[in-house]
Amino acid sequence: MNMGNPVVFKSLRDLNKQIMTSKLSVTELVETFLQRLELYGPSLNAVVSITRDRAIKHAEYIEQEVEEGIYRGPLQGIPFGVKDLLNTSDTLTTWGAFPFRDQVFNYDATIITKLRQAGAILTSKLAMIELAGGMGYRQPHASFTGPPLNPWNQRMWTGGSSSGSGAAVSAGLVPFAIGSETWGSILSPANNCGVTGIRPTYGRVSRFGAMALSWSLDKLGPLCLTADDCGLVLEVIAGYVSQDPTTYHQPFKYQAALQRNFTIGIVNRALDDVDEEVQDNFNRSVTTLEHIAEIKDIELPNYPYEAVTRTILNAESVSAFENLIESGQIAQLTAPEDRYSIFSRTIILAKDYLRALRLRGLIARTIDKILTTYDAIIAPTRRQPATPIDQEFRKSASTTSHDIIGAIGNAAGLPAISVPNGFTKQGLPTGLQFVGRAYDENVIIALANAYQSITNWHEQHPPSFP
Repeated sequence: MNMGNPVVFKSLRDLNKQIMTSKLSVTELVETFLQRLELYGPSLNAVVSITRDRAIKHAEYIEQEVEEGIYRGPLQGIPFGVKDLLNTSDTLTTWGAFPFRDQVFNYDATIITKLRQAGAILTSKLAMIELAGGMGYRQPHASFTGPPLNPWNQRMWTGGSSSGSGAAVSAGLVPFAIGSETWGSILSPANNCGVTGIRPTYGRVSRFGAMALSWSLDKLGPLCLTADDCGLVLEVIAGYVSQDPTTYHQPFKYQAALQRNFTIGIVNRALDDVDEEVQDNFNRSVTTLEHIAEIKDIELPNYPYEAVTRTILNAESVSAFENLIESGQIAQLTAPEDRYSIFSRTIILAKDYLRALRLRGLIARTIDKILTTYDAIIAPTRRQPATPIDQEFRKSASTTSHDIIGAIGNAAGLPAISVPNGFTKQGLPTGLQFVGRAYDENVIIALANAYQSITNWHEQHPPSFP
């Protein structure tokens, strides 16, 4: 366990309590994390911009409010970072891509505004795989800020595309960060970096002011140290906004319940071709969960889950980046395969896209019916731990590694949370994911809270970042 700086690797509730009882200065807290970002961020290729002036000014304002007894909520005074696909006024928003390295917007994304209103303090724009992996990258160097390095072993990858968000939380550069997921981009870095990350239900969190990759698949969510931290952040960032018609009208209120007696399902097909050590850690997690849940096997219909999700993603990403492709700027992308792999998607037929949309509806109804009798489906977050930074993590830019649960969850817009559940012999983290019914974030967070109450994997932190 890392026993370094007394304010690093602390829960959001703990930090906020210290702030509100005047045991901890907001400005000193923010300065601590700014210094860590400046010290460690470049060595991990985790940071694009450090918003020092903005952060200090906001910290001084929040500190004055604390002195006046004004309470905004549990995120008041807490520093955070965001994946660099979220607009921040007067600060670079590069989308992780060289063609957009000088891009600046004149307004903040909704999620930035909500966090500011809650008293949280933006300290950094965090690195990401270029265009959120939208061009079909297949190796970790697909970022103009350099390959994202894993805090547990800097010869290994962080996972993508929210690479900087995962690394920054793991190394204690920020208490929490915001990432995005279209297919795996929150859960993958959570798995590889040994942190907790939640992919909310599609439409739970507004994407206004966020780069679009796939309009019907994109989701924004937090990466944190614990499931409870994720719940606190999600309550702040969730909610309907008029600028984003896909947002859900029902507000989200986090219920920090520590309950037992869950019912959990396991899809055995999701365990095919899983790394041996990942499988061992998953089996141990199942044994642990048997103390708080009834666990049953689930059989799924033999639908083309991955092909459906991939077709939708590929077709929509071509449309999202039409200007980049037609202008020829795509040739400026960092990863060689990103410069040409997108062109194969331009020949996707409309009938294939429409067929995928129809099948997605069938998949969503099928999974929803199954989840009416289960609190969650569990699976390893990823089939393997972090891979070497100098190796491809998949053989072809046109395919993903097999990920049936990720395909189902993202196609159907279902929430999922990944929690650390062990380490390999090389000291690399592995993860366990809980996938729930649409809008049942409180259920899967409660499950993750219960799991973390009887395990301590989330309390382990990289020893090189005290």
